Amino acid sequence: MNIKKSLSVLIALLGLLVFVGGCGSNSETAEQGTEETTEVAETESKTQEAVVEFDEEKTAKLTATARFLAGMEVKDNEAIAKMTESGAWQSHASYLNGAWSQLEGQQLSKARAWSKEELKAINASSPPIFYPFSGPDFLYGFTMFPKGSEYVMLALEPVGEVPDLEELSESQRNAKLQGVVGALSEILKFSFFRTNDMQVDLAQQGALPIILVFMARTNNQIMDIQPISMDGNANIQPQGEGAAGDNSISGVKITFLPEGESEPRTLHYFSTDISNEGLAKTPQLKAFVQQLGTPTTYLKAASYLMYRDSFSQIRDLILTQSGNLLQDDSGMPIKYVDEGKWDITYYGNYTSPIGLFAERYQPELRKIYQGDNTIKPLNFGIGYKFGVNESNLMLSTKKDKPE
Repeated sequence: MNIKKSLSVLIALLGLLVFVGGCGSNSETAEQGTEETTEVAETESKTQEAVVEFDEEKTAKLTATARFLAGMEVKDNEAIAKMTESGAWQSHASYLNGAWSQLEGQQLSKARAWSKEELKAINASSPPIFYPFSGPDFLYGFTMFPKGSEYVMLALEPVGEVPDLEELSESQRNAKLQGVVGALSEILKFSFFRTNDMQVDLAQQGALPIILVFMARTNNQIMDIQPISMDGNANIQPQGEGAAGDNSISGVKITFLPEGESEPRTLHYFSTDISNEGLAKTPQLKAFVQQLGTPTTYLKAASYLMYRDSFSQIRDLILTQSGNLLQDDSGMPIKYVDEGKWDITYYGNYTSPIGLFAERYQPELRKIYQGDNTIKPLNFGIGYKFGVNESNLMLSTKKDKPE
């Protein structure tokens, strides 16, 4: 009996030890779980608090400068607001307001409505927007894709600078206004920039002032502007910092805030040659585009350059990298968009290119338009054939790869 009793006591003690040990383990696990939960909560809290700060005075001045150039009322900068009292600025504003009102009625409002319906799924996903051969045309890139997470524009035109209006004389400011009107005259009438004229108009002022006008006219606040360069490893750095190298690419980073939103977005504009010869000198550009993931690419009034073998590399990069491609017939020939890999939706009408590009006629594309009576019309003009019922758009969406 004593032995049995001793064994019973021993077993009971062992059970108690196991129980206590288990409780200790559970307690430690619970404490660890509490610590992990606390850490996650703290991390989430820090993430929510990690809002990028901007210099309010600088933001106000940049936005005021953009609105001054755009012929719009200036509110948040007293010095620049005072400049809008001049007769030259009043005439500038009157001209742009009239031209913009006409553009809004004939094209922009209709293009926005079309985008809202036909590009709904793309805009809902907020992809990066890649716009090669863009010139300074932020206007149509933003009109078609107002929800892009970021925008990358490539063109030959120099970047230019933000004019410091307070440092300029009145005659110098008036010259800036005249430069804006000269650069805008064609896109306000035709929906595109003429390449040869643009090279002349933007040779001195660059693309940046025109981009700012478009940002102001689309009700964006300019938070920050930073001249940048892309080094040989596709790293972006403030201009003048680091070893840029002979093959660095000059650009500008604009941080802007769309009206009614709280999260700023970015636009990168790079002045660069994207022909095969140009890309051979700056191969980092391809790596930079690849870092965008699967952007939506937009091509408008692209001078039919990708019809040439000398622009095959940028064409291949677009087809390889993009998740969606919106283009008119001046982008790339439809034969390169493989229907086995892409779903293609056609809009508008295609007959032939304008006379300047008559040799770029695509008989296969004409056949598609003639043979499909389900193609939806476009009620606005866009691209080189800017008349209503003359323009075309093609939306290609890459098919999912079979698993």
